[in-house]
Amino acid sequence: MCGIIGYTGAKSAKNVLLHGLSALEYRGYDSAGIALTEPGGEVRCVKSTGRVAALAEKAGTIPDSSCGIGHTRWATHGAPTESNAHPHASHTLTLVHNGILDNFAQIKRQLLDEGYTFASETDTECIAHLIDREYRRLGKPEAAIYEACEQMRGSYALAILFHDIPDVIYAVRHDSPLVLAVGDGECFIASDAPAVLDYTRSMLRPPQGQVCRIEHGGIYYIDRGGNAERRQPETFSASIGTVGTDGYDSYMEKEINEQPNAIRRCAGARLGADGLPDFSADGIPDTVWCEPDGIEIVACGSATHAALLGRFWIEELAGIPVTVNTASEYRYRPPAMNGHTLVIPISQSGETADTLAALRLAKKNGKRTLAIVNAVGSTAAVEADYVLYQCAGPEIAVATTKGYTTQAVLLAMTAIKLGVLRGRLGTERGRALASALVSDLPHAIESILSRDSELSEIARLLRDQSDAYFIGRGPDFPACTECSLKLKEISYIHSEAYAAGELKHGTLSLIERGTILAALATDPLYHAKTAGNIAEVRARGGYTVLFCTPDFENASDTADTVFTLPPLPPELACISAVTAVQLIALRTAQLRGCDVDHPRNLAKSVTVE
Repeated sequence: MCGIIGYTGAKSAKNVLLHGLSALEYRGYDSAGIALTEPGGEVRCVKSTGRVAALAEKAGTIPDSSCGIGHTRWATHGAPTESNAHPHASHTLTLVHNGILDNFAQIKRQLLDEGYTFASETDTECIAHLIDREYRRLGKPEAAIYEACEQMRGSYALAILFHDIPDVIYAVRHDSPLVLAVGDGECFIASDAPAVLDYTRSMLRPPQGQVCRIEHGGIYYIDRGGNAERRQPETFSASIGTVGTDGYDSYMEKEINEQPNAIRRCAGARLGADGLPDFSADGIPDTVWCEPDGIEIVACGSATHAALLGRFWIEELAGIPVTVNTASEYRYRPPAMNGHTLVIPISQSGETADTLAALRLAKKNGKRTLAIVNAVGSTAAVEADYVLYQCAGPEIAVATTKGYTTQAVLLAMTAIKLGVLRGRLGTERGRALASALVSDLPHAIESILSRDSELSEIARLLRDQSDAYFIGRGPDFPACTECSLKLKEISYIHSEAYAAGELKHGTLSLIERGTILAALATDPLYHAKTAGNIAEVRARGGYTVLFCTPDFENASDTADTVFTLPPLPPELACISAVTAVQLIALRTAQLRGCDVDHPRNLAKSVTVE
C-alpha cells in the first residue's frame, strides 16, 4: 500500500526520490510527497494529490539536496488531500510512515492535552509529535524512537529526518516492510526493492523494532544506549529482475506475456533427474511431505483462488485433506489444527499483513509452515520454516497474472510430489503431469496469447456490459473465481463466479436477455453437465461463451461463442483458461478506458489490515 523512499549521498536526492516513488506506484496510492534537507537544518516539503508526475512538476520549483525522504500515500486516516499527504513534521523532525497506528486516538488526546496542534487528520502526524516529544525530553534520536515505539500499537515503517542531524535518516519498522540499501558512497531506504534496483543490488531487511541510522557511508543498527554496529548488506542477484514495460502498453500486458517463461523457471527448477518434482534445492526434505495428515492453506485475493485449485489437486492426487482459509478470517479464530498439519501461507509480496498474521499464529501453535512467495527475502520467506519461491520476477501491475499462475504451478508440483510419495499417484502419471507443467503448459499459453484477435472479439462483447458471470465444475470452478476477479478489478464490470451446479439455486434469477455467461469446461468428466447448464442460460436469453478443450463434443452448437483451448491434461487445462480470460479482461478494460495497471481503490501490496 503506502510506499517509502529515502536517500542520502552525492546524487540529486530529488531525482532519486521521484524515481523511487515512480517505481513504487504499483503499491497503490492517492497522493505523494517528498522532503529535502537544506543547509542550516531546514527541511522543505512538497506534496501533491494524484500521480507522482504531478508531484514531480511541483517539486521542480524547490532547491535540490543530497538527502531526503519521500512517500506515496494510500488514504486510511483522512481523505486523500495535500494536508494529509506525507511527509509530516513536528518541531524537530520530519517523517514518512507506512502502516496503521491502532491507538492513535489515545495518543492524539495526550498530545493535544500537552499543547501539540495538528495540521492533518492522519495517524502519522501523531507519530511525528510523539517522537518529537521524546526527542526533546531525552535528547538522543535513537532513545526517542525506541521510547515512542513502546507507546505505539499497530504496524509501521518509519523514515525520519531530525532537523539538527544533517544528511542522516533514521528508520524503524514493526509489521511493515522496509529495505535498506547501500551504493557507492550513498544509502537508500525503501518499502520494496524495485525502488532502488536501478542504483544498487546490495541491500538488507532490518529486524522488527531495530532502530537504524542511514548515512552516506553506510547503515548502522543502533541500540538503546546509542551504540552503533555497522551492517553489511547482501548482494542480490540479477534474478530479482528489472522494472519496465519493455515495449508493451502496460505492465499487465507485459506480465501476461511473461507467463510461459515464468512457468518454465518455476516448474523447471523443481524437476528432478527422474522427471518428478524435487524440492531438495529449496531446502525441503521429503520428511516435510511425508509427515502431514492435513494441510491448511492461508491466503488473500488471487492467492486464495490459487489455493482453491491447490486443494483440488492435493486431495485428488494425494488424498490428503486440505482446508483453504482467507487469512483475514483465519487470524481471528482459534486454529482447528492437529499436530501433523502443514500450514502453507501464500503471498506474492511476502508482506501481506493478514497472511503474515496467519503465519505467525500457525507458528505460535507449533505448526510447520511452508510459504509460497515471489519476493526474495520478504518477511514471509524469512519467518516460515520453509519457502518455495515463485521465480516469476517483479510483478508491477496491481492485478496479478504471472503471480497467480506461478502460485498455481507450485501447488500442482506440490500435489504431484505428495501423490507419488504417498503412493496414490503412479510414478509414470506423476512424470507425465510434471512434464506437462514444465513444457506443455507454457506452449499452450504461448498459443493462446498468439490468438489475441479472437480474445479481443470477446472483449468487445463485454465492453458495454454491467454484469458477467462465470461457471465451472471440478477444477474449473476455482479457476472461474480468478477469471471473475480479473474482469471486475480492472474493467469495473460486476462479475461473479459460481459452481455450475448452483445455477438453479439462485443464480438463474440474474439471467436476462443479453446477460453474458462464460463457462469453463476443460475436464471431459464434466462436459455433459456443463453443456446442460449452458443450455439453461441460453433458454433464458443469455449470451454464452465457452472455453473448452478440443474433446468437448458439439462445442459450436453448445454456446454462442467458443474458444477452444490447446490440449492439456484435464487436471491442468484450467490454468490456460485463466490466461485467456486475463487477456480478455485486459482488452475489455482498455476498451472502457480504464487504467489497467492501477485500478481504482486497489493496492498491489496490502501491508495493513
